Amino acid sequence: MTFKTLILINIALILLSLASGVFFLRKDSNEDKRVVKSLTVRVVLSITLIALIIIGFVTGQITPHPVQ
Repeated sequence: MTFKTLILINIALILLSLASGVFFLRKDSNEDKRVVKSLTVRVVLSITLIALIIIGFVTGQITPHPVQ
């Protein structure tokens, strides 16, 4: 599995967590904690994404586009 594929999977999981958070926000009552858990998962996935991007730049597996 390539490094870019890991990043794309992580982005897809972040979007899935966002969608589940919106669903739980609309459906659940105020006592349920599923929205908070969804937000926590999304924050952890976002931190993981930032770490993956930094590791990719440092190891040379990801390179930025050159300025035209």
